[in-house]
Amino acid sequence: MSEAPTTLQTADIMRILDLLPHRYPFLLVDKIIEIDGDNSCIGIKNVTFNEPQFTGHFPTRPIFPGVYLIEGMAQTAGAICVASRIAQQEKPKQVFFMTIDKVKFRKPVEPGDRVEFHMKKLNNRRNMWWYRGEAKVDGAIVCEAEVSAMLVMD
Repeated sequence: MSEAPTTLQTADIMRILDLLPHRYPFLLVDKIIEIDGDNSCIGIKNVTFNEPQFTGHFPTRPIFPGVYLIEGMAQTAGAICVASRIAQQEKPKQVFFMTIDKVKFRKPVEPGDRVEFHMKKLNNRRNMWWYRGEAKVDGAIVCEAEVSAMLVMD
């Protein structure tokens, strides 16, 4: 495994917009904190009732879709992978979500919740990264999964 520089400690929304191609309504990370190079980080998603998915999922009891939790984990991990390459003077063209494994949903997430995506690197080979993630609300695990990403370089 290669060691990435650890100069980036947080990423606000403007930095995330520089790192990821995602935009509203599919950007699912508002902020990234406690960044340790490409080794680990915590992404933040503030869930609000005015998000478009709640008109259909579900009108009488709005629940944040589980696939969005997994996508939020992947975006969080992808952002720190891209940041680590930029720190090495290499700007990836794109980042692709490659695999999802060992997914478990524990509790529903509702409007008003603050989701924390706790991501830890499992492995890195060339342009591929593997992470284990836990989505937490108020310290309780609501979802967990292993995800992988691939960076497309020039």
